Amino acid sequence: MRYVDEFRSPAAIRAASEAIAATVTRRWTIMEICGGQTHAIMRWSLPELLPEQVELVHGPGCPVCVTPAEVVEQARQIALQPDVILASFGDMLRVPGTRGDLLAARAEGADVRVVTSPLDALALARAHADRTVVLFAVGFETTAPATAMAIELAAATGLGNFAALTGHVRVAPAIELLLAAPDNRVQGRLAAGPVCTVEGVAEYPPLVERFAMPVVVAGFKPLDILSGLLACVRQLESGAARLEIDYRRAVRPEGNPRARACVERVFEIVDAPWRGLGVVPAGGLRIRDALAELDAGRRFSVTIPGADELASRCRAAEVLRGILRPSECPEFGRACTPERPLGAPMVSSEGACAAYFRHRGRPS
Repeated sequence: MRYVDEFRSPAAIRAASEAIAATVTRRWTIMEICGGQTHAIMRWSLPELLPEQVELVHGPGCPVCVTPAEVVEQARQIALQPDVILASFGDMLRVPGTRGDLLAARAEGADVRVVTSPLDALALARAHADRTVVLFAVGFETTAPATAMAIELAAATGLGNFAALTGHVRVAPAIELLLAAPDNRVQGRLAAGPVCTVEGVAEYPPLVERFAMPVVVAGFKPLDILSGLLACVRQLESGAARLEIDYRRAVRPEGNPRARACVERVFEIVDAPWRGLGVVPAGGLRIRDALAELDAGRRFSVTIPGADELASRCRAAEVLRGILRPSECPEFGRACTPERPLGAPMVSSEGACAAYFRHRGRPS
């Protein structure tokens, strides 16, 4: 408890915010790329502790939120196939696709089940040998190793009634895409500590050099975020631009070599669509051809229809790019609520819209 309290200590938080105020002399815009950081920022009201010169904007830090509607529709159609059990994490069940969500598919008779680990899906496949169990797995580099391990175990044990529909994506290429955008106004970045715990930081120095912008790897407790912001502001004020690891209790420069090796054995890097960003070069992971029989996307042939017109009312794309705050969307808290979401950021436990709704409430 003492360890946890250290990073939530009011005195330490106040000291960090005062240090930022004492350092800043001009306006800076800093973006975090971690849904856990976004929720911590809103839960602990960190913007109110910062000087007005420091503006925080929220990037595409939620893997559920950036999963394309077409992939959700693919999962929905697979779930409706005869003798299929579709297993996924709870957040994905209410994410809108092009023709509805997985909860709607369940209402239509699909066997859709919530799991807390890819290994749960393997257990389902062993328990239901007469049915095909499809794991619908999404996430950043943080969760890709667990999916890769499940796929390797299925291959090694000859579990022929298991397959995975994956939507794993890579963070650094998306950051590069955002930085290169003509409307980018971000001057400093907080990199996601959990992602770097697995992937390491090798991809960030080239971004720092190319865009002359500081990148600070930060954790997601209140003091972690303020400490990362202080490091970023100090660089900005001094005209420096370098990669800095401010989350050293968890992140090593090389990441987790064993986890990375597992991912590399199972997945290959490909261009991939992100909801709100379009196709991100080298932004996704695809199951390798050697394991194609375990790829549900290739095992099941489905036709993906066009996007639902309702989605055009949702401005989640601008929220995910840091252009629009959730509360600035005209549908926020009105037509779009956690009970009736228009977009994925209002669904996911890591979504920026859900964070604003939970910690700021409906607009007045």
